[in-house]
Amino acid sequence: MKINKLYRLFTLASLMLFCFCNVTMAQTNSEEVTATVVDEQGNPISGVNVFSSKGEKASSDINGQFKIKLLDDESVVLEKRGYESEIISMSDLIGKITMKKSPFLASEDDEIKMGVATKVRRDIVGALSSINTQDRLTYDNTQFVRDYINGLMLGVRGSENIRGIGNAIFVIDGVIGRDPNILNMEEVEQITVLRDANSVALYGSQGRNGVIVINTKRGKANKKEVNVNIQSGIRTPMALPRYLGSVPYMQLFNEARNNDGLDDFYDASLIQEFSTSSNKYKYPDLDLYSTEYVQPFVNFTNVITEFSGGNDKNQYYVNVGWNRNEAWVDINEDINAGSNRFNVRGNLDFKINDWITSSLDGIAVISTSKSSRANLLSSGTTLRPNAYSPFLPVDLLDTSDPTVAGQLQSANTFNGNLLGSTQQFGADAPIALAIAGGYRDTVFRSTQFNNTINFDLDRITKGLSAKTYISFDFYDSYNLTIENQFKTYEPNWEGDSITSLGVFGEDLKDQTENISTNGFTSRFGLYGLINYDTTFAKDHSLNTTLLGFYNSQRQNDVIQTDVDTHLGFQMSYDYKKKLFFDFTGTYANSIKLPEGNRGGFSPTSGIAYLISEEPFLKDSKFINYLKLKASGGVMKSDRGITALNSGGSVNNGASPYYLYDLNYSRGNNINWGDGNSNRRIDVTQGENLDLTFEERIDLNLGFETYLMNSLWIEANYFKTELDKQITFLQDQYPSYYDIFRPYNNFNKNLYTGFEIGMNFNKTYEDFSISLGANVLYSQTERTERSEVFAEDYLQTQGREISTIFGLVDQGFYSEADFTTDVNGDRVLNAGLPVPQFGSVQPGDIKYQDQNGDNIIDNDDRSAIGQSSSPWTYGVNLNLKYKRFNFFVLATGQSGADGNKLNNSFNEYYSVDGNDKYSEVVLGRWTPATASTATFPRLSSQTNQNNFRQSTFWLYDTSFFRINRAQITYEFQDTLCNQLGIEDFSINLSGTNLFEIGENKDIRQLRIGTTPLSRAYTLGLRMSF
Repeated sequence: MKINKLYRLFTLASLMLFCFCNVTMAQTNSEEVTATVVDEQGNPISGVNVFSSKGEKASSDINGQFKIKLLDDESVVLEKRGYESEIISMSDLIGKITMKKSPFLASEDDEIKMGVATKVRRDIVGALSSINTQDRLTYDNTQFVRDYINGLMLGVRGSENIRGIGNAIFVIDGVIGRDPNILNMEEVEQITVLRDANSVALYGSQGRNGVIVINTKRGKANKKEVNVNIQSGIRTPMALPRYLGSVPYMQLFNEARNNDGLDDFYDASLIQEFSTSSNKYKYPDLDLYSTEYVQPFVNFTNVITEFSGGNDKNQYYVNVGWNRNEAWVDINEDINAGSNRFNVRGNLDFKINDWITSSLDGIAVISTSKSSRANLLSSGTTLRPNAYSPFLPVDLLDTSDPTVAGQLQSANTFNGNLLGSTQQFGADAPIALAIAGGYRDTVFRSTQFNNTINFDLDRITKGLSAKTYISFDFYDSYNLTIENQFKTYEPNWEGDSITSLGVFGEDLKDQTENISTNGFTSRFGLYGLINYDTTFAKDHSLNTTLLGFYNSQRQNDVIQTDVDTHLGFQMSYDYKKKLFFDFTGTYANSIKLPEGNRGGFSPTSGIAYLISEEPFLKDSKFINYLKLKASGGVMKSDRGITALNSGGSVNNGASPYYLYDLNYSRGNNINWGDGNSNRRIDVTQGENLDLTFEERIDLNLGFETYLMNSLWIEANYFKTELDKQITFLQDQYPSYYDIFRPYNNFNKNLYTGFEIGMNFNKTYEDFSISLGANVLYSQTERTERSEVFAEDYLQTQGREISTIFGLVDQGFYSEADFTTDVNGDRVLNAGLPVPQFGSVQPGDIKYQDQNGDNIIDNDDRSAIGQSSSPWTYGVNLNLKYKRFNFFVLATGQSGADGNKLNNSFNEYYSVDGNDKYSEVVLGRWTPATASTATFPRLSSQTNQNNFRQSTFWLYDTSFFRINRAQITYEFQDTLCNQLGIEDFSINLSGTNLFEIGENKDIRQLRIGTTPLSRAYTLGLRMSF
């Protein structure tokens, strides 16, 4: 779908929804009503917002009085933060209206929707953090859900890893496993992170690593709103690969060959021509990361409209959005390169009768990403600068030759150029493919549907209710391609003229748009719950929930359907709203396990004591609120049951089912002496019918407090064991028994640490400050492993989970480390450990002999670092002065190492053989730079010694970064009234603005893919 079609569709949908939401009945019989709002002591309450079902709004004055025009029998909604909302009919708006003050952390604004349950913050026992977006989106206008989580949510490392245990499962509007990337933040009302076992127990197996609950917005009775958010800006690359040009490349490649005892590959005269000639077509210097191919900045636009409202019987919320991003590489004028995303959400709540309410949610997202068939960012990592000229100007052709003239006459030209190539690339030259090869349009579609029915069963027993929930999601992606054939040309030069052309391929337009699938996923889920809530003997409250859950997921080319089912029971008790106790029991079923072991019971419990309700603290002016809490339990889960490679690493390409079974495969033929043969049957997996669930054993101790009416502090200590993780036992079978080894529940990991969160809010007349900070420390340990190693220091048991094992470098071999034998060859001095990774020379990396056997091999590896950061933190600050807002969010981490030999660097740092040279090789070892070298000697061969995991290639990944900052100005009410709008603000924001880190240049580098970018955005927000 082209951009103009998307835009027209978006505009039409917005106008239709706007018109629909603004159709109202003619208020011919309206009547002005006056009333006064007071608290329970009879004192007037100012600032109470009053909403009618037809869109009228009012607010109480200092005397608690308000006036509003209403139709006959119309009801109004009264709202004020800290008070319980009221819905009052017109006939009852007489005299004084009493609003009840909510206890601290027990108002409607303090409700936390935890997917399958809703509680107020005051009553919660477990460890969770929650954020409401309503008051934040004006001054923190990012539209990416993961960005909102990173740095703001306590206990989260990055955007989804909770306490270092693993990636949490996302629950969106009650549906487990939905992808948050399809949301825009305007849709989101609340984000909640459930961290301890007691909080996530009702989610069964899938809650093992924690749960992140996202609830989208819903319409509210008598609150009709139309909101528009427009953003437009640019992105600039933070870092791009810096490859060397043709001349230094050829010089250094010659040096690499000389180091290997080989002659020069490039003549000095040729290098001189590349250096001095003005003919860049004959002597090319190609860099696909230059501004000739990668744009210095790209544009993006984001437009979102919202419509919501309703009455006491029906409420609606609609979100319509369009997002456009320009591509970094856009060299084909016939291709509208870039991406477009269009989304529509409708959330509808309605009352069926006095005891049944329901909701219907529907979501549709379609995104398209159009590009050429060539990935130039990937090609740029290997295409050498002197390989060929991608363009051949036609005015350089010597057409005196009839053959050349005929070739030119029949050729397609592009901006006065033929498409260049060489014998090596032929018709597949990447730049030619990008320009003339057609296009690839990747389409992603997502549709989601869910329905809830709520039953108020007070007529059976007071406090009894029930709920059913059903959902269906479908995701698919496919490619639409036009695959043109095209000619490319290899020039033969005489002087500065092209005298003949080698031709590859043919010019042929593809007349059919080809379709190929990228796969699909369908998900069906349902659950039902029965809830009973009661208070007895005045001071005792009890809430019980019984839950039945089913979820299934199918994927293309996967035979086995993923199924998750469990039953859950939760009982919450409190005494005088100051002593709270929770018990949760979940019975999970898993078809990943053998018959007889498919069921597992998970008990968890928690207790909290609201000590600030005791007489000795109740009237304290310093401690306004203080709660102590503890929780623990055991969770059974099959989420970590996955297929493994023989070494124990996860095999993502294999099925996680039937791992308990004895598996066979067809082997080689066996030939007999009589000429007959039989096919051998091999055992590929041993049997273990005792395979069972993994266990999460959890303990959480913490407190939360509110001090001096301005400072919120929360802290938790946690200890989590992940026990009975599946593995292959290495120390109980001989090596020749590998293929017979069964899976076993053996491995155990330990996670301990603490988290501290703080928020300070204070207002001084026209100035207010809000400061938040959170710190997570997570220490991990492999407490049990089945291992067999020649050396004790190679054991992973007892070490940090992400420990990096490698060799310890001792600098470079020097010329003094070698002597010359009678044949003139360098020989390593006697007494020096002998490397087993190929012969070495001066300038190669020297490694430490850990075990003293005078040999350098894999037994000399040791623990040299860890890839996971134990310390992560976030800081956010919001300053408001009158109508100006300044917001900034920063994050950081420390204590971890990165590896330059990681595959994502595409051999940018590990240069040998015919690899392209990056700027890092400028610090190579030579006899002249032996004391200052930062890179090993160059080699034109595959170097087995230098590019091994070692301390030489590790780097510190610690950083402190300004993730985003925003300046906002909210216009005065007088201007808004003149424009006929409710609210109007303008903002200027930036992301990835600043970073402090020793190796930020390495961390920010993305090679072969879309660069990490810095964005600057201008935004407008309007409410009607």
